[in-house]
Amino acid sequence: QVQLVESGGGLVQAGGSLRLSCAASGGTFSLYAMGWFRQAPGKEREFVGVISASGGGTSYADSAKGRLTLSRDNAKKTVYLQMNTLKPEDTAVYYCAASRDAGLPIVRVSYNYWGQGTQVTVSS
Repeated sequence: QVQLVESGGGLVQAGGSLRLSCAASGGTFSLYAMGWFRQAPGKEREFVGVISASGGGTSYADSAKGRLTLSRDNAKKTVYLQMNTLKPEDTAVYYCAASRDAGLPIVRVSYNYWGQGTQVTVSS
């Protein structure tokens, strides 16, 4: 069983930056690909990005490319989502998730464990 706790969300002006963290406990963190999803009010939860178990590979949604960067520290059992040049449309609850699937899974059903989410609000 893996427990995930996100932190780092908050209110930021458009053009600003935030770094989200997701700390894991239980399980063997280095075996899991770690993904981030987000859900805006009234919308489906959508894929943002994923980093492979080793940290050697990443994949991003088109909306995130060039602005969001994933990294992980397996020794600290933590994954990070650096978000730059934030836009009002980035406003959502951000969730991290862990997947035992090989590679870089981008669909929700591939993920076994989810955090509770952290709110990100970008003002215009």
